[in-house]
Amino acid sequence: MNDQPSAGTVRVIPVYQALAEDIRALGIDNVFGLMSDDTAVFAVTLEALGIRFHGARHENNAIAMAEGFAYATGELAVALIGRGPATANGLHAAVAASRMGSKLLVIYGDAAVPGGAVNTIGPDYKGFNAQAVLGAAGLRCFTAASAATARATLMDAVAAARRGTLAALLLPTNVQMMPVEASAAPALARPAAPKPAAARAPSIAAAVTLLNNSRRPVIMAGMGAYRAGAKRALEALAEKTGALLITSVRGKDMFQGNPYNLGVLGSFSHSLGRRMMEQADCVLVFGAGLNFLTMSFGASMPPVPIIQVDAVGTHIGRWTAADVAVVGDALVVAEQILAALPAQGASNKPFHAPEILATIAGFDIARDFQPANTARTLDPRSLGVALNKLLPPDRTIVYDAGNFLGILPYLTVPGPGHLKMTSEFASIGLGFGTALGVAKARPEGTTILVIGDGGFLMTMGELETVVREDIPLVVVLMNDCAYGAELHFLKMRNLPVEKSVFPDVDFAPVAAAFGFEAHTIRSLDELRQLAPTLAKPDGPIFLDCKLNAAIAAPFMSEFAEFEARHE
Repeated sequence: MNDQPSAGTVRVIPVYQALAEDIRALGIDNVFGLMSDDTAVFAVTLEALGIRFHGARHENNAIAMAEGFAYATGELAVALIGRGPATANGLHAAVAASRMGSKLLVIYGDAAVPGGAVNTIGPDYKGFNAQAVLGAAGLRCFTAASAATARATLMDAVAAARRGTLAALLLPTNVQMMPVEASAAPALARPAAPKPAAARAPSIAAAVTLLNNSRRPVIMAGMGAYRAGAKRALEALAEKTGALLITSVRGKDMFQGNPYNLGVLGSFSHSLGRRMMEQADCVLVFGAGLNFLTMSFGASMPPVPIIQVDAVGTHIGRWTAADVAVVGDALVVAEQILAALPAQGASNKPFHAPEILATIAGFDIARDFQPANTARTLDPRSLGVALNKLLPPDRTIVYDAGNFLGILPYLTVPGPGHLKMTSEFASIGLGFGTALGVAKARPEGTTILVIGDGGFLMTMGELETVVREDIPLVVVLMNDCAYGAELHFLKMRNLPVEKSVFPDVDFAPVAAAFGFEAHTIRSLDELRQLAPTLAKPDGPIFLDCKLNAAIAAPFMSEFAEFEARHE
């Protein structure tokens, strides 16, 4: 990098250095990526400026790391990868991240813009129309087409990312090297947080009328309610109306410890939650999308009135029809309804009867299934119950995707902000990178990656990243020696399953070779022997948990039943 100029002279620096300095001025301390020849100079310049560059082993995982960091901090995160094949490699994670609502800037190398002094000896083996491909994938792209506009283009991309989306910044190779006069970083005001909106009086009146006529209401909360800080107001509303409380999977454990808590609605519900929901005569939904998993493909709720509250009007009725739409902030609307509702007598609150509350208090999810452990494999539900007791309570759990997600109801977290799912693109293989970013953001707690053997084999190179970057992580490998979802998909259709089943590979020695404390787990006794280690993890831990592949997650049968109803 150029030295500071003497007084009265203008400092001229390469564009890549100016952009790196601007990123530092934004308060960015960490950048995630995988350097390429077209971004390597940029990456080492970031490091020289004091911004840690955390290198992954695959572009998908680099972008997923940044998204996990953004999720865990709630702030802007930055990923840096190369052009051409690197951009193509990272498309999977970029599309998924664009659907997660995190503040994410992905900087890509790009082909030189015409007119510069570039080597014209061809061919360009990295030739790739990134603008067209990323745009077609639904990503918002910004191209730094010249030295004069590069810094302003960066700020435009940052402003877009801070609105809760993925912004892609393309940096042509020759523009990065062009000289530019250094000056103060362009001003970029943080977007003001929108003022929590109250709902219109007619919609509140309609909701109150329905609730007044209801004797067995259920209040359902999603991530939107959590982010609005509506927990206490919803608990007060449950107290006043005689409602029970339940959440979407992304809102999991929001009401943990409350006497009216029924857990999760839908495909990840337990038997008591399902039984009580069958008795509901009205459902009041705050900040949840009511997608097919929340609705168990249409089977999780009885045909009763639904009042849906959301800050974004177009989200209401998007996946499931609502009878009353209330547009407004979850906390503000809960307080509006509380103020408008008359008090209810005990006789009008049958869901709060002592016998009902005793049933809820006495429910034990560990007794909600018949364990199917074998001599050499574990029932994933039993594994979840045991891990829930052994792992530190201050934890964030990151899930990859697959049939093994049936473990999710059995593992609690401190609240919705400590559970991260990575299946917004209905894909496997994004959990490992995401968990690395979450763990970097939350070193004071324990980050746990729950991943299937299929997703792990796609991303196992990141075992080295964990050790090289000194990232505290507990990896729980849900190893059923199969593509579990596809295995059950084929079974339900009486089709051959051989191509979905794989040899029983012991991955613990592989993880140990990278520096993990690694164990193969085939029984609950073997797991319990690790209680002291799991209670206070010291360094990376890897558990290769051998699962009974015959256990299908509930959503597999729900999907089959849905298909049968619509043949």
